[in-house]
Amino acid sequence: MEGLNQPRARRHPWRLTPRIVVVVLIDALALLALEALLPGFDMHGRGAALPTALGVGLVNALIWPVLSRFTLKLSVLTLGLWGLLFNAILVGLALMAMPWVRIDGLSEGVMISFALAILTSLFSSLFAIDEDSTWYYNVVRAQLKRRGQVVASDRPGVVFLEIDGLAHDVLRRAMTNGSAPAMAAWIREGSHRLEGWETDWSSQTGACQAGILHGNNGEMPAFRWWEKDSGRALVTNHPKDAAEIEARQSDGHGLLAEDGASRANILSGDAPHSMLTMSTVMKSRGELGKDYAAYFARPYGVIKTALHTVVEIVRERRDNQRQEKTGIEPKIARSRVYAVMRAWATVIQLDLQVAAVVGDMLAGRPAIYTTFLAYDEVAHHSGIERPETLRTLSKVDREIDRIRRVVPEAPRPYHLVVLSDHGQSQGATFLQRYGMTLEQLVEQATGKEALGTGQEGEENPRAYITAGVEEASNEDGAVGTAAKAAAKRDTNRDDLGLEPGPDAPSGEIPELSVMASGCLGLITFPREPGRLTRERIERLYPGLLDTLCDHPGIGFVVVDSEAGGIALGAEGTCRLETGEVEGVDPLAPFGPNALHHVLRTHRFSNCPDILVNSTWWRDMDEVAAFEELVGSHGGMGGTQSHPFVLHPVDLPWPDQEVVGAEEIHHILKAWLPDESATLPA
Repeated sequence: MEGLNQPRARRHPWRLTPRIVVVVLIDALALLALEALLPGFDMHGRGAALPTALGVGLVNALIWPVLSRFTLKLSVLTLGLWGLLFNAILVGLALMAMPWVRIDGLSEGVMISFALAILTSLFSSLFAIDEDSTWYYNVVRAQLKRRGQVVASDRPGVVFLEIDGLAHDVLRRAMTNGSAPAMAAWIREGSHRLEGWETDWSSQTGACQAGILHGNNGEMPAFRWWEKDSGRALVTNHPKDAAEIEARQSDGHGLLAEDGASRANILSGDAPHSMLTMSTVMKSRGELGKDYAAYFARPYGVIKTALHTVVEIVRERRDNQRQEKTGIEPKIARSRVYAVMRAWATVIQLDLQVAAVVGDMLAGRPAIYTTFLAYDEVAHHSGIERPETLRTLSKVDREIDRIRRVVPEAPRPYHLVVLSDHGQSQGATFLQRYGMTLEQLVEQATGKEALGTGQEGEENPRAYITAGVEEASNEDGAVGTAAKAAAKRDTNRDDLGLEPGPDAPSGEIPELSVMASGCLGLITFPREPGRLTRERIERLYPGLLDTLCDHPGIGFVVVDSEAGGIALGAEGTCRLETGEVEGVDPLAPFGPNALHHVLRTHRFSNCPDILVNSTWWRDMDEVAAFEELVGSHGGMGGTQSHPFVLHPVDLPWPDQEVVGAEEIHHILKAWLPDESATLPA
């Protein structure tokens, strides 16, 4: 692995020469195109395009980095627009100062600068020119040194790059079919090894990250659940709930506690540096501008992101039409709003978090953890190995390779570890198969109206967008003031549990709650104290358990009983405490560890009255999600329970099977450096 097993080479200016030459040539061509289109712009001959482009490049390379230091807060406040305008004014003045260039005025110069930035970004993207490397290497690192934030050490730090929702077998196939070439090269070169592990029953980001980052995911039965003790529902990606969940799970010594950084995660792992992390967005930390600076200080990078965002929206609409025309099944309806959400997950958030991780590496932080949402989001709506999903995985793979190329520039060596928190399983939804939702099925059997949940996936990008605004609103100064104003206008605040909306219920406890977490269903009777037994449920709602057990879309049902926990199926039962089976074991199709997983969740003090796991059809490797998602996760069945860890070969991995996210925490924790001897740069 470059930068770890070899001496760390420093990037000298001459090593950037080929890239600089190509970018200057592209700028020259763009200037010629603008000269032909704009009557108020004249360079007096084609031969002047090259020196003009060179002059613009020198301004951006030498003057802009110095001036941009004083405009970072405004750049963050305006999502990079101020940086673009200020840079355009600077370039316009530079053009006016060139004696061979004629422009009608500064406004024309600014317009030319904007057009030049757009064309340069577009051409660079088309020809895969990584023009922002000079910024990362020569500007961000220099800014970090000036702020005294760089920590130098010979002890390797660890960058944990989580690809949300990517199963072990899906990644292995992607490596062989060319969808993940960078990660495949690591294995072929012998620097890394791919290992699989098995999640707990709750195969979703909240519980898995609690286990990975804190070593404790007990009392987390699903992504969302009704809690009788507190008399309310908890939803993992609601900032208030995420903060409460982390407070419950954390002992203060999480994976990132020692000067680590959390970027775009559900939980923070006790990291002192955090950005776009659900559990910390409501905290005022005073460093938000610094976290975003590496991204918003690059004016051309903002244009590049904007262009890619538009392209992604168009691409999603085209992908959706392709699925409809070809009759691909299973599929779900995808709205224009979803196209914007997909663009956020696959472009904007991806760019933001990569910039933040690069900044963390150049600061020498010992442990960095970020979650790439992109693959999971597309897989939920398109399918786990559909063309657009694998294309998104390829994009994530390229970003991981970009991060790898920063390793030699960091003030310490780094191990790069790529992992997933869970996988996904595919299939037509419960509603598509049977014409009704799980909620409606339970309502029919009980005669009660249920408090249910929406049909969106757990890592809804809208949650991250609103959370980002909420995070900024807790900062001091102009950034916080502007974000507070935006937050007040955000209609998603009630959905995120940030504050009650005008139509919020008065607080009356519902009689029935039916919630979904992928193919895991949770049924609770909130007004009944304690966890109901099988006998009590049958007296209150005769026929409910039989309706659930006999349904072809339900694999097994778990309830308590006077004789202890029991898993019920259409043709048999399994006693959880003893493993005793009567008839056909309903847990048998779900693997040898299914009993262990179910028994552990059954023992949670906040376990729902009834837990329902979808059927898993082995022949097609499909489940029936209780949410409207093509790819889903949250329960057992198929690849959703089998994520991966791709780690350097010199980091030890256990010989025995690894089961449960808490075990992953102990493995990763042992890989972290001892920071007792680190030295400030």
